[in-house]
Amino acid sequence: MDKNRVEGTKHEIKGAMKEGVGKVTGNPAKEAAGAIEKNAGKVQKEVGKEHDRQRDADKHH
Repeated sequence: MDKNRVEGTKHEIKGAMKEGVGKVTGNPAKEAAGAIEKNAGKVQKEVGKEHDRQRDADKHH
């Protein structure tokens, strides 16, 4: 498993938590920062998935 998948998942979870705290506390800056980190984590996770797909394809050729 590519490390980007693991790191992306961590950022996605951390961002979702920040976003939730921002909503509960009425802190739009924290909510926005959480949403950004969550989305960046999703992108990083997809990059990791693509690396895994490429590695698997290389093994089969």
